[in-house]
Amino acid sequence: MAMRAEDIKSLIQTALPDSEVSIEDLRGDGEHYSCHIRSRAFTGKTRVAQHKMVYDALGGRMGDQLHALAIQTTAIED
Repeated sequence: MAMRAEDIKSLIQTALPDSEVSIEDLRGDGEHYSCHIRSRAFTGKTRVAQHKMVYDALGGRMGDQLHALAIQTTAIED
């Protein structure tokens, strides 16, 4: 089952309210996305911890509703 980009963005922004999220459907199939997320919540965290925060925001949908998501994260510094 495919997942809409708007739904992915909404889940991430709910978990990380200050985030700026941009999503690209890489194949036009609703299953392969690239996502760039900027958030203050990432400040001081390792890249692995930042990506885990994104996966947690998706609530177990990776591998089920969402087949592939390339994640790029950036911490917003004050």
